[in-house]
Amino acid sequence: MKVWIAAWSILAKDARTYYLKPPNVSWGLIFPLAWTGMLFLRSAAGVESVAELLPGVMAVAVLFGTTSLLAVVVAFERRGRSFERLLVAPIPLVVLLLAKTGGAILFGLVNAFVPVILAAFLIDLSIVDWPALIGAAALLSASSAFLGLFIAVSVREVFEAQALSNFFRFPMLFLCGLFLPVEQLPAWMRPLSYALPLTYGADLLRGSIGGVNRLPPAASFALLAASCAALFALSLRVVRRRWIA
Repeated sequence: MKVWIAAWSILAKDARTYYLKPPNVSWGLIFPLAWTGMLFLRSAAGVESVAELLPGVMAVAVLFGTTSLLAVVVAFERRGRSFERLLVAPIPLVVLLLAKTGGAILFGLVNAFVPVILAAFLIDLSIVDWPALIGAAALLSASSAFLGLFIAVSVREVFEAQALSNFFRFPMLFLCGLFLPVEQLPAWMRPLSYALPLTYGADLLRGSIGGVNRLPPAASFALLAASCAALFALSLRVVRRRWIA
């Protein structure tokens, strides 16, 4: 029980120190709003295009919200040696890293539903499969948070974390089927698309809102969960080899 009290204390401290700060709260609200407005105006197709654009906006909001904050937070704490003090705390490393990513996952989940709240004023959302939508958003938030964790533990400086985040994020945007269906990509690029967690998260969001999945939903959920486990395992290995050994 004491272990989980310590984990909750770490998560609550991160929320107070980083995620609930006015600049981060406003950025978390403005970023999805800006993407929603930009894509809506770009499409010039009227209100009926909102349902089609909503999955992509949710995916982008989750990806950028979680990776940006978590990568910077961990890199910043490592530079100030506060993360090293946590490593010597009498709690398992797995619990420590899960506590550090918990706040980012919740932040990403909130980010995901900002566009949904805005869309509710424009279109009828009665067709949405809410359990599937919440599950997909939660798994996508988790995979994005673990990607941010892997980036953060692989570098030493905050600017390195920001640069490496963009190295992963921007290719993912154009290869995961948000702007161009994976089937229309060159054949040699498709295996790379199917290796990206965002491909499966975006497809699940699209299916839960529009009812049309390009991939089997069960397989997408399984592969998204597997990506979470793989990214977390890689982060654990990096921490043990570079920070503790």
